[in-house]
Amino acid sequence: MPLNNLRNIGIAAHIDAGKTTTTERLLFFTGVNRKVGETHDGQSTMDFMKQEQERGITIASAAISCSWNGTQINIIDTPGHVDFTVEVERSLRVIDGMVALFCAVGGVEPQSETVWNQAERYKVPRIAFVNKIDRTGADYHDVIKQMNDNLDARAVAFQIPVGQEDEFKGIIDLMNCKLYTFNEAETIVSEIPEEFRTQARDFKAQLVERLADFNEEILELFLEDKEVPGELLKRAAREATLKLLITPVFCGAAYKNKGITQLLDAIVDYLPSPVDKGAVVGMDVDDHEKARHRNPSPKEPFAALAFKLIHDPYVGQQTFVRVYSGSLRSGMQLMNSTKGKPERIGRILKIRAKDREEVSEAGPGDIVALIGLKYTKTGDTLCDMEQQLHLESIHIPPSVIELKINPASRKDQSKLGEALSKLVNEDPSFHARFDEETEETIISGMGELHLEIIVDRLKHEFGLDVVVGEPAVAFRETISQEVEVEYRHSKQTGGKGQFAQTQIRIEPNEGKGYEFIDKIKGGAIPGEYIPSVNKGILKTLADGVLAGFPVVDVKVVLLDGQFHPVDSSDFAFQTCASICFKQGFMKANPLLLEPVMKIEINTPDEYIGDITGNLTKRRGRIESMRRHRKGSQKLNGFVPLQEMFGYATTLRNLSSGRANYSMEFYQYMPVSKAIQEEALKKIAEKKRQEGK
Repeated sequence: MPLNNLRNIGIAAHIDAGKTTTTERLLFFTGVNRKVGETHDGQSTMDFMKQEQERGITIASAAISCSWNGTQINIIDTPGHVDFTVEVERSLRVIDGMVALFCAVGGVEPQSETVWNQAERYKVPRIAFVNKIDRTGADYHDVIKQMNDNLDARAVAFQIPVGQEDEFKGIIDLMNCKLYTFNEAETIVSEIPEEFRTQARDFKAQLVERLADFNEEILELFLEDKEVPGELLKRAAREATLKLLITPVFCGAAYKNKGITQLLDAIVDYLPSPVDKGAVVGMDVDDHEKARHRNPSPKEPFAALAFKLIHDPYVGQQTFVRVYSGSLRSGMQLMNSTKGKPERIGRILKIRAKDREEVSEAGPGDIVALIGLKYTKTGDTLCDMEQQLHLESIHIPPSVIELKINPASRKDQSKLGEALSKLVNEDPSFHARFDEETEETIISGMGELHLEIIVDRLKHEFGLDVVVGEPAVAFRETISQEVEVEYRHSKQTGGKGQFAQTQIRIEPNEGKGYEFIDKIKGGAIPGEYIPSVNKGILKTLADGVLAGFPVVDVKVVLLDGQFHPVDSSDFAFQTCASICFKQGFMKANPLLLEPVMKIEINTPDEYIGDITGNLTKRRGRIESMRRHRKGSQKLNGFVPLQEMFGYATTLRNLSSGRANYSMEFYQYMPVSKAIQEEALKKIAEKKRQEGK
């Protein structure tokens, strides 16, 4: 199939906008499914994980292929819940175009904004589908206004509904000047009735006027008040969409099969093929300033990005990759340029949600699962052995919430370790570590639901009975002033002793993570022991100094040191550097950092006072309030995560169940001295209790 006839698209939106239902309808109308699966009865094709079916939500983005009018469409269905935002992130990194779904009643909701901003980051062209036009409270034109006001979406109506709520009768297509009405799965095309012609003409004029801004030919015809040919209009609309100048808006009711075939036409007409996206740009492996381009052609050197890992009980680990250039064949050897290690390709699978089909090769634009990769993780680049490059990786937000878990039976400890290792491989926003001191396993993730699903998977997928503690905030540690410190490590035992001496400077390094700089002169510490110093510090960063939380944003400069020709060793320098860093850290005015969340609350006007008052009590800071719908407000602000446990119940009580909210990680910020002291006291008390 020519590359022009391929679309790699994502479907993304706020939770409950109807993403999975819409995808099921797309699969039904393209002939992939003979019957329609529903989210609410746990029968959908895309939500095939047990946890998804039980909760009626999408957790893991699933890939599936279908075709429409000679065009192959690879669809990646993504979650709407903020705890699984990394799933959306990695999908957006590898797709070419996106369908942004909005609920005609809810409009632009908190997660809609998050998804939109993620798509902006990766410059993904998109069209919008306003779903649930037949629901009570639906307002298509207000949703378009919200898209422009809140998202700066440059949204333009390409269709208008005939009636809304239970009066929804059909859709007027402004491009073709036709009316679509629906009889179950059948679309009936007719002329626009007399009573709707004026409205259709006005909206069509707005559409032509917008496109005239980007196209000289249309501008001329528009100024001369002449009819613009349909083909010219469609071509201009496609170009403007691909350049992110407009967002075409379509409408329908997916659950009732209304507007789905028109949405498929729009995906083919307005979203990009790999050819439209053009060359992917990577970095030279040796010189990061130098760009490397790969055109979407099977003749170019191979380049692909791994964006997802799944552990499959039947075939083992599947690594999902998006191929950008070159050809991929079974048995081929490639370079993982991120890890600097060669990989041999075993089997190549095309995925149809939970079903798979083995293929012998894949080319540009393909999204396939590979079996047999040993080193490749999410965000890694796979490329030609001779002509290497690094593709832009995937942004992974930090984990913000922790949970202590233990196997119910001690004999399952190693089994738990293996299961967690597989889950960590699959999900880069999930972390697990074993605390030697308390002999407990600590898992951390993006939110309470995220960890709840992980625990659920441990029980059902891996057959592990685990005892779970209370969720706690994942603090970080850092410093606020610069210090120099020196330490001599000298131990004499019966045989060979241990000797190492290091002098380091520790500096705050806000927002830049950890940096290690070697300024040793004249061989005061031999070159072979410099990595040992770094290794000793790195281990200390992971274990924490102040209260056992990871240390972030510090720069360590190695200034001087001494060694002994016999007693110095890798271990001695690691130990010395670790103790030296700990001593310096405690002198550099250490701080606890807490995760601060961006919060958005939608509430009817009458509860705004109680809600803002309660948020202020929780150390929240309100940034803005704006009208959401008639009689309701949208409140934005920032609030520390540790004040937000149990907030869902509080908000329900404050608003008689009528307000809703969404939170996402914003950044780590220092806590006040009083809160730091209180937190440290609690942690020390907890450790004392656990040590008994």
